[in-house]
Amino acid sequence: MNTPPPLDTLTHLDEQGRAHMVDVGAKPVTERTATAEALVTMQPATLALIQSGGHKKGDVFAVARIAGIQGAKQCSSLIPLCHPLLLTSVKVELSAEPDASRVRILATCKVAGQTGVEMEALTAASVAALTLYDMCKAVDRGMRIEQVRLLEKAGGRSGLWLA
Repeated sequence: MNTPPPLDTLTHLDEQGRAHMVDVGAKPVTERTATAEALVTMQPATLALIQSGGHKKGDVFAVARIAGIQGAKQCSSLIPLCHPLLLTSVKVELSAEPDASRVRILATCKVAGQTGVEMEALTAASVAALTLYDMCKAVDRGMRIEQVRLLEKAGGRSGLWLA
């Protein structure tokens, strides 16, 4: 059984301090999940345009959702030391929060594997936020992508972690 590294150990560095991909071959396959969020703050008129479906580029939420899913699937191509994973599920939910004039994006990824899916969830939330920005920048260049963060992870040796 593998013991976790000390908290002050960077697992992506070898004994000489060189970057390497962590060997997860001896780890057991377990069900693993992770949920990340991103917030996109905008002008109230921009949010109203998105909600009304009146954007000339189409359904902003639908396009951002698909982009987030694609982002999760491409994570190992974007982040150099991430393992390619056979994701079993990717869900990207976008919800308008009119009182805060923002969109909340939640991305949840699942895998039966030997390593976690935190990076895939974070990538999904980030790419969905970037896509929302890209689709709406013509009407609101002052939008802010904020608070991209991991909310929860479960599975593997470390069990459940909540933000």
